[in-house]
Amino acid sequence: MKMNIGTKSQIKLIALLSVLLIALAGAGCLGQNSSDQKVVSSGSTTVLPLMQDLAENFMDTHRDVLISVKGGGSGVGIAELIDGSNDIAMSSRKIRNNEVADAKANGVTVVEHIIAYDGITVIINPSNNVSNLTVEQLQKIYSGEIRNWQEVGGADSTITVIARDSASGTQEFFTEAVMGNVSYRNDMIVQAATGAVTQEVSQNERAIGIIGAAYQISTVKAVAVNVDGTEVMPTEENILNGVYPISRGLYLYTDEAMSKAAADFIAFILSPAGQKIVKDMGYAPV
Repeated sequence: MKMNIGTKSQIKLIALLSVLLIALAGAGCLGQNSSDQKVVSSGSTTVLPLMQDLAENFMDTHRDVLISVKGGGSGVGIAELIDGSNDIAMSSRKIRNNEVADAKANGVTVVEHIIAYDGITVIINPSNNVSNLTVEQLQKIYSGEIRNWQEVGGADSTITVIARDSASGTQEFFTEAVMGNVSYRNDMIVQAATGAVTQEVSQNERAIGIIGAAYQISTVKAVAVNVDGTEVMPTEENILNGVYPISRGLYLYTDEAMSKAAADFIAFILSPAGQKIVKDMGYAPV
């Protein structure tokens, strides 16, 4: 049968429209899948390396999920959860009541997930001969009442105090557990990340700092906390049984209406496989 030019043009037009509709439908599905399968996590630099390792292991068996992990501090992560910039907030402190209220006002119902336990380790330079400090001595050092290492059994040299910034959950927990209502000294050197604290202490013979227990490395020296005459180190056993006095949980916070990908990731973290990674990374499992 002979086909006229008009008919051919109509067929081509219909074919072209069909291809466009299929492409648009595919693009719509792809966009939906990409949104559902991407998980953004931000916050605590203490939790950061653990979360990165957990994310890599999860993505190895969930190739359709992309997990993005970044630091910034506990306060930053929680703020981004409140404003909808992330799916999971990493925090080394409990969320505050006012933050929960702000989240609720923004349509976010916060759910807490404890994924590990950690001890705050007090670190000094390896050349320093001090081996232990009481909580009271730590408070006096960080408040400025004690300013010379000689006052706590060390050499005659001034103490350089290294602290974290205001967004740090580690610093905030230290404030609650050690400082109470006592103010910090005003000449502290403030660092934005745990790695910077470790580096500063490793290079300064007079320095003292605080880090998460899992960050302990050979370039700095961990100081035991003296509890009623007993030197207690932040080991997994001491953290879990409550003997180490500066211990805390590590938290993830999500919206109750989180995506399936985020829920699956958290389920993996709390599974035996995920908790083995927690333990292997130097944290105490839940």
